[in-house]
Amino acid sequence: MNLKTLSIFSLLAAACLAVAGCDSQKSDSNVIVIATAGPMTGQYASFGEQMRTGAEQAVKDINAAGGVLGKQLKLEIGDDQCDPKQAVAVANQLVNKKVRFVAGHFCSGSSIPASQVYQSENIIMISPGSTNPKLTERGMGNVYRVCGRDDQQGKVAGDFIADKFKGKRIAVVHDKQAYSQGLAEETTKQLKKRGVEIALTGTVTPKEKDYSAIVTRLKANNIDILFYGGYHAEAGLIVRQMREQGLATRMVSGDALVTQEFWSITGKLGEGTLMTFSPDPRKNPKVAPLVETFKKQGSNAEGYTLYTYGAIQVFAQAAKRAGGVDSAKIRAELAKGGFETVLGTIGFDGKGDVTAPGYVFYEWNGGKYDYTKL
Repeated sequence: MNLKTLSIFSLLAAACLAVAGCDSQKSDSNVIVIATAGPMTGQYASFGEQMRTGAEQAVKDINAAGGVLGKQLKLEIGDDQCDPKQAVAVANQLVNKKVRFVAGHFCSGSSIPASQVYQSENIIMISPGSTNPKLTERGMGNVYRVCGRDDQQGKVAGDFIADKFKGKRIAVVHDKQAYSQGLAEETTKQLKKRGVEIALTGTVTPKEKDYSAIVTRLKANNIDILFYGGYHAEAGLIVRQMREQGLATRMVSGDALVTQEFWSITGKLGEGTLMTFSPDPRKNPKVAPLVETFKKQGSNAEGYTLYTYGAIQVFAQAAKRAGGVDSAKIRAELAKGGFETVLGTIGFDGKGDVTAPGYVFYEWNGGKYDYTKL
């Protein structure tokens, strides 16, 4: 090897090192890196587990069917613990891992700041569970969701309470987090529109164990119906502590109660608890084989399992239509809609909100939730 050849070889070797090695570069070209991000640990980890379970199965099924444009999907997991600061850190970590799409986050308080990171890096984000209207009201072209919004959910909740509990004394309480406060405010707005008097309002602090103060206020004000804006952990404790103080007050809440952990906290004391949630995709006969697959793996595909699965299906189909992972081309395809998913045929409006059926009411009974018979 002469000096000139050696110099060329050295330059090529250096170039390979600069991009983390020729072999790894070749390997990276055969995969599309995506992620799901949410509360994988912490108090709301049951929702993170739903997201992980749905994402892993979606990636497995899509890869088994040939992947996306001949490339395999590679899944990264981000744990934000439903903490806004942690969510930003996770978003930056995913950027460094060359992620092209994120199915996440879960808590609205995490999705909103994380989405700003993805926006700056041209990464598509589809949340399976963030319902705060602000998420899609900021004109950010990369942000979508396959779930509904709190202004939709609050209207349904307000109308339900007004229709089903006429003459009852109503309280509205929330835990001050973005999702919780937004849902409580939208429900309050609809109740007032319907002429329903709210006898008591209040807030609680999330992640505490003792909610006797708010329970005492509920008791003193003879509250019949408590609308609670918040998550299952606190809701379950409030229900338990109401019953321990002899209150028959019925809790009505939102989609953050769609986890078996709620029942684990309340047991039979949770009987009759009501909540809003999107139509249950598990009840679609076309999805039955997939639900059975989850059951064999020890999962009942509850809550946001299939919503995460569906979000990844949407990305995979949009990327195929776009002929690649260029975010501008994918956004153009997302605007066209018509994606066949476990959630049904869905599309998105100009804001990134899903064009799909809204919310219905569920009731906890016998250790599971199902459509209410009220």
